[in-house]
Amino acid sequence: MVSDIRRETQKGAVPFEAAIIHSGRANQWSKALQLIFEASRVNVKLSPTPFIATVSACRKGRQWQRALSLFSEMWKMKIELDVISYSAGISVCEMGGQWQQALSLLSEMREANVAPNVISYSAGISACQKGKQWRWAMSLLREMREAQLEVNVISYNSGISACANGGQWQRALALLGEMWEDKLKPSTITHRHLQCWDLRVRERPAVAAGVVVVQRDFGGEAGARRHQLQCWD
Repeated sequence: MVSDIRRETQKGAVPFEAAIIHSGRANQWSKALQLIFEASRVNVKLSPTPFIATVSACRKGRQWQRALSLFSEMWKMKIELDVISYSAGISVCEMGGQWQQALSLLSEMREANVAPNVISYSAGISACQKGKQWRWAMSLLREMREAQLEVNVISYNSGISACANGGQWQRALALLGEMWEDKLKPSTITHRHLQCWDLRVRERPAVAAGVVVVQRDFGGEAGARRHQLQCWD
């Protein structure tokens, strides 16, 4: 297939891009990578689209190292990365548990004046959660709010899990309260995180006999409503 594409190089990048996108959407990550490197070899400049398709295929094939290597190739080919490209890369970092690389890509986005979106941040927070980096997860949640982006259930779930894994139960419960304030319904995953944490706090003498209660006021026609999270006996 590469030899067929090579014969078409005089027509520009179109044959390469079409073949790469087709391979990527078919989850043929190996073939897509082969075509990208062939395009680089013959100095055919590609748009971000075939790279994103290949990154997606690598991600589905659990080839996160190869997916990240594509970013080096994109920089080498001087391809301008957009928010979709960066978000795809951060999602790959999340899959591979590479929280430092995820943070690095978020930093590069800012330097390139590419504003991270909800997907970028959510993937970064999830990567920090998997890396047990609750401080970074909380920092990214704060950045989302400062950027006036809507923090979704996925972001909250990852933040709550990161705090719980880091022994920060007060912060985890505070995030749950913020979910209620944002009129977001906690998911099954959120409850699972807190139930697991409930088992942990029972083991601590300081709270073994107590009940953890989170109270948050909800504005409404009938006045304040209160929500409670209890560690059941």
